[in-house]
Amino acid sequence: MPDTRTRRGGALLPAPVYPLISLAVILGLWQGAIALFAIPDYLLPRPAAVFDALVQGFATGSLWPHIGATLAEAVSGYVLGCGLAIVLGALLAESRTFERFCYPVFLGLQAMPKVALGPIILVWFGFGMASKVVLVALVCFFPLFVNTINGVKRTDPELLDACRAFCASRRYLLLHVKLPAAAGDIFSGLQIGVSLALIGAVVGEFLSAQRGLGYLIASASVSMSLATMFAGVALLAVIGLSGSLLMRRLHRRVVFWEGAARGERE
Repeated sequence: MPDTRTRRGGALLPAPVYPLISLAVILGLWQGAIALFAIPDYLLPRPAAVFDALVQGFATGSLWPHIGATLAEAVSGYVLGCGLAIVLGALLAESRTFERFCYPVFLGLQAMPKVALGPIILVWFGFGMASKVVLVALVCFFPLFVNTINGVKRTDPELLDACRAFCASRRYLLLHVKLPAAAGDIFSGLQIGVSLALIGAVVGEFLSAQRGLGYLIASASVSMSLATMFAGVALLAVIGLSGSLLMRRLHRRVVFWEGAARGERE
């Protein structure tokens, strides 16, 4: 039986090894630059110092409340914003009247920098978790909203005509034909939303928070603890990468026919 690691592109190593090699090279260049240019710790900490900050934070338990707060804000806002984006995007793509009245308004809101709305959201929803959830939902909403509309509108007209020939209702066409056809675009928007959710949560924590990785980074900047700041950034990168990989796996599982079509073309 042929080795599955050599089937595509002559790869000789398991797939997870390659990014680990890249990470090792980056850390080596990081450490080498500090040694070569004699960069002081208050400008750029050593990788070992960042690792020590992570280990100490997990050992003492000080990092867990910040990670939990950021995850709660990001996940709650992500679910709220993405859910509204799919529902409103599908409705707008289905209704010409709704599109004429509302689509220009949504485009105007999309062009507006969401960070500029942060202080207003704080006034309206307070300084607690609710304001961060609303900000995350706004940031995640628009990319998925546009992707949903484009995906629904790109449904194969011949497929729709074939279903209409069997007296398929409009609701049936939307739920069983158009949304599955738009699933690839929807999951692309969902993957983009993962990183945007973290950005929204961190921005909200920069504005006002008592917990969260954004608050941790901001408070560490006051004491110029760069190792702690880099540790917070590293945690955000790990969370974002994990969320993106999870969404990519869900994409392959749910929209399985795209993988089958790709396999046939290969």
